[in-house]
Amino acid sequence: MPRFYIDTPLVDNMPIDLPEAVCRHVQVLRLQPGDIITLFDGNGHEIDAVLADIAKKRATVLTQSIRQTDRESPLNTTLVQAVSSGDRMDYTLQKAVELGVTTIIPVISERSVVRLQGERAEKRIQHWQGIVISACEQCGRNTVPTVHALQSFNDWVKQPKPIALKLMLSPQGSGRVRDLQPVTEIALLAGPEGGLTAAEEAAAMNVGWQPLKLGPRILRTETAAVATIAALQALWGDV
Repeated sequence: MPRFYIDTPLVDNMPIDLPEAVCRHVQVLRLQPGDIITLFDGNGHEIDAVLADIAKKRATVLTQSIRQTDRESPLNTTLVQAVSSGDRMDYTLQKAVELGVTTIIPVISERSVVRLQGERAEKRIQHWQGIVISACEQCGRNTVPTVHALQSFNDWVKQPKPIALKLMLSPQGSGRVRDLQPVTEIALLAGPEGGLTAAEEAAAMNVGWQPLKLGPRILRTETAAVATIAALQALWGDV
């Protein structure tokens, strides 16, 4: 059944005019009046709805019974991802959401190829939030992770982070996933193309980030965080 996110309170047995973006998607899928779709509000609620009317730029549904369906992982994961270029960042965020990440913090590090400021940065955050929403629509999550405002690595690393286990992916790290002690909340820091610099790694370690190595092979930036999250989900999550 097609699933769509709407930023609208969900109420039983009520007509709802779908947002324009959802209307376009409904038309692309060639849905017809009488078809049933699922709507979710990003806060844990979902509801089935019957398409009642479809026009060129408008669609109305009649909702059925609201339900709260929890598909969240028991492992609360914050991903701090140094911005990578093009589709690499999109892929990382999409797969991280599918694997259950709850918070995403993009940072600009010294080796980040992409440099974003002002309006361009705001538009990119909106784009990434859209990637997150689409991933939730696909994978069945009813809670939408937040993509935080873009900031520099140097500004971010100085901020206090009350999380017991803070892991930094590093080819020079000595820690291994199999040696970690079980937790229910983690933060994971991943570098861009070329990785974090030695100075950035040192700054992170000075405030409690543990360097973690994923075996003898060097993974691409779009693979590293996703592989780590999958491994941690297998240990303490719901995989």
